[in-house]
Amino acid sequence: MNISRVQTIRKVVLLVAIAIALFLFAVTNTIYPNGHSVHEMIEWVGILLIVICILGRTWSSLYIAGRKGRELVINGPYSTCRNPLYFFSIIGAAGMGLQSGSLVIGAICGMIATIVFYLVVTQEEKLLTGTHGKTYRNYLATVPRFLPKPSLWRDSKTLTIQPPNVLITFTDALVFLLAVPIAEACEYLREIGTVPTLLILP
Repeated sequence: MNISRVQTIRKVVLLVAIAIALFLFAVTNTIYPNGHSVHEMIEWVGILLIVICILGRTWSSLYIAGRKGRELVINGPYSTCRNPLYFFSIIGAAGMGLQSGSLVIGAICGMIATIVFYLVVTQEEKLLTGTHGKTYRNYLATVPRFLPKPSLWRDSKTLTIQPPNVLITFTDALVFLLAVPIAEACEYLREIGTVPTLLILP
């Protein structure tokens, strides 16, 4: 299995996870009705997490875009966390879930993303160990997989950036914002009775 096949599997699994999330959005109501201050606050926290996701993924791509699979990137965000792109995606997934106004759905979306990326990362780690050998094994032993450790931060004096690849990552990350209108549409359809409410969650 090569890195492109692993990435293809990741995309397929993520699409399935998104379909599950959309189903939850459609049929789930919250104990705080739409318009309630708590409901609105949860949604705004979700938007904040999505913005952090977009900015974090874009920042991380400055270091790795166009290099993944060819070079071992261990500077910048990759010095504190082996998978910052996935870390910020997990934050974004939780933010998407929070657009439902439910803390439970936010947690579920975050957990689904974590499981998906964990499965992908274990395959990537095998491939990268085979490619980079001892250097990568040392990296595995010292840098956390997902949760950043700021005390490990190190950077290089210069950085070669590939703008087209960074732009692709930024554009891809904007997809997380689709959760906002989708959640609002689901709330509206439930209110007018077009979509039934099957679950009520906090």
